[in-house]
Amino acid sequence: MRRRRHNRPKPKPQVVIRFRSNEQILAPTVFLIGVDGEPLGEMPTADALAKARADDLDLIEVSPQATPPVCKILEYGKFQYQQTKKEQASKSNQKKVDIKGIRLSIRTDVHDLNFKKEQAEKFLTKGHKVKIEILLRGREKAMPERARAAVDAFLATLTIPYRVEEELKRFQRGFNILIVPE
Repeated sequence: MRRRRHNRPKPKPQVVIRFRSNEQILAPTVFLIGVDGEPLGEMPTADALAKARADDLDLIEVSPQATPPVCKILEYGKFQYQQTKKEQASKSNQKKVDIKGIRLSIRTDVHDLNFKKEQAEKFLTKGHKVKIEILLRGREKAMPERARAAVDAFLATLTIPYRVEEELKRFQRGFNILIVPE
């Protein structure tokens, strides 16, 4: 009889507390920054917490590595919202570089090589990395010099300026090289 597998729900990621607030702050003294952003100086944590409570706000540890740790008087929910907005903005500003692949063979014909050359140039102009693989089958594995010559000939046809990031290296089924636009 066959065993039946049940789809169990995936465990939810645990929320990591990135910034300590109020009673979670362990340092005996802190450098306090007020509501308006003006520095209030170094003081005991209990006094800083009392000032935050007087304004009906939270004491948030923004720089725990500093000596003494830097704390701000803010509303915790508003602070978390601003931090997530900053993270989203930094993620959107990151440039994602894809590695595009082009496969060749020793026996690839001229027309196909021209088509693959155009593809490689298109990828390089868009700013992607291009991994050129030459696959060897059967007796071709005994002729690595022909494979190297085929890759060199293909690279010589490229008109877009490029730089070799990873040199031509052997892998199980042939050779590969990684190039990036300059």
